[in-house]
Amino acid sequence: MTILLEDTTGTGYDATAPTVNWATAWLSERKELFIGGTWRKPAGEEYSSSTNPATGKLLGHFAEASKIDVDSAVSAARSAFSSESWRTMSRRKRAELLRQIATVVRRHHAELATLECLDNGKLYREAFNDDIPEVWEVFEYYAGWIDKYYSENCPVDAGFLNYTKREPLGVCGLIVPWNFPLLLAAWKIAPALAMGNSVVVKPSPFTPFSILRFMEIVQNEVDLPAGVINLVTGGAETGKLLTEHPDVDKISFTGSTATGKRVVHGSADSNLKTISLELGGKSPNIVFEDAPDLAFAIQRSFDAMFSHKGEKCSEPTRFFLHKSIYDQFLAELSSRAEATICGDPFDSRSTQGAQCNEQQLNKILYYIEKGKKDRLKLVAGGHRDVSGDNEQGFFVRPTIFADVDNRLPIAQEEIFGPVLVVTPFSDEDEVVKMANETTYGLAAGVWTANLSRAHRMADKLDAGMIFINKYGCYDFASPFGGFKQSGWGKEMAVHSLDSYTRLKSVWLKID
Repeated sequence: MTILLEDTTGTGYDATAPTVNWATAWLSERKELFIGGTWRKPAGEEYSSSTNPATGKLLGHFAEASKIDVDSAVSAARSAFSSESWRTMSRRKRAELLRQIATVVRRHHAELATLECLDNGKLYREAFNDDIPEVWEVFEYYAGWIDKYYSENCPVDAGFLNYTKREPLGVCGLIVPWNFPLLLAAWKIAPALAMGNSVVVKPSPFTPFSILRFMEIVQNEVDLPAGVINLVTGGAETGKLLTEHPDVDKISFTGSTATGKRVVHGSADSNLKTISLELGGKSPNIVFEDAPDLAFAIQRSFDAMFSHKGEKCSEPTRFFLHKSIYDQFLAELSSRAEATICGDPFDSRSTQGAQCNEQQLNKILYYIEKGKKDRLKLVAGGHRDVSGDNEQGFFVRPTIFADVDNRLPIAQEEIFGPVLVVTPFSDEDEVVKMANETTYGLAAGVWTANLSRAHRMADKLDAGMIFINKYGCYDFASPFGGFKQSGWGKEMAVHSLDSYTRLKSVWLKID
């Protein structure tokens, strides 16, 4: 189906404009489950609803998948995985299918960004410029890997030929969070399909609509074998059913550490399926007195922390600033926080959108109030933003607490919102100790002109990603993931392909 975008300029077709009128009409119909290549009503005929975070009003209804539905989706994925049409498909054809998916996402750029904005509350320009382009790019990236992922000829003793084979795992359950709903789904779907698996995708119940629309356009415009991608919507019980299903070979989960632990237990109690976990973070951002460009360090650090309203696992939520630059850096951060405009995500004047859901809003406000009760120094924000038309929306002012003891809960526990804690330091050993003093280990930032110090810090910091002189550098060719309770395994690059395959060793005796 061809979608005509709204004209906001009065001059005709505008490919960048949000498609709110179209989205409102599309959301007015209840959304079903996509199983075995067809849309189905849920077996229990139960539906749930999602709320627009910016207005607090009903956005739309989606199916609540039951055990019968999850069983059907897994069965359809198993049939597709075992089918000749998928298992024997040439690598060239599989790569072409991934490129076709990329093409249709690009074609529906504005409508997918609009749904992401309506469902998640992030700014439209964030969804349009950041999220959706990376969706089609990740499919293009993994399409290029399909015929370049080689096995090995192992140098064993004479008289034998030993080689390895990389085989698809089978049925993969992909459980996606609400902060980057379509993008993080694509991070999982693309490498899974590239390696020849079939998938069952479960989005967050807070943000199901962009992936539902994605499935519609893929079904309509890509000749993908039925059952290769299945989509079940629902809440925690649906995710639990998928995690514990005995015929699912792998779970890839992105979300909180607490839920990740339940995923591990569910796997252990069913069939010891393969698990990949991308979990929480409490990442440090360390600025030394010799940061090469202090103005850039301030702006980039602020943007890395507060973009997408702070709902990012890898955001730098703990700033450690050298005492010699502490006051200046803190004053600049506070000035930027106070200048932030919380408001309608489709309004070009807004610089921060709404928190994704009321539950998350309340969690953020709880930590802010706890910080106040602990008499922490509040230098910016510290409250819900109900100005103008924001009264019913889930808006929180960017909040900064200064002079924070790194051992306090607000400095140790993941908040997942626009709440920053700032702590001064004097020397390298002191700041390394504080930076590593956390159960998480996702990312860390270091700002210094001293090359030797930069390498020392990269060695000493207990995190899976180290950003030196620019926090938040990401590329599909670089592995994404952390240590400790920030997860198991890596997303992106060849490392993600590894996680969607199993390695077989073949011995041949040569006479």
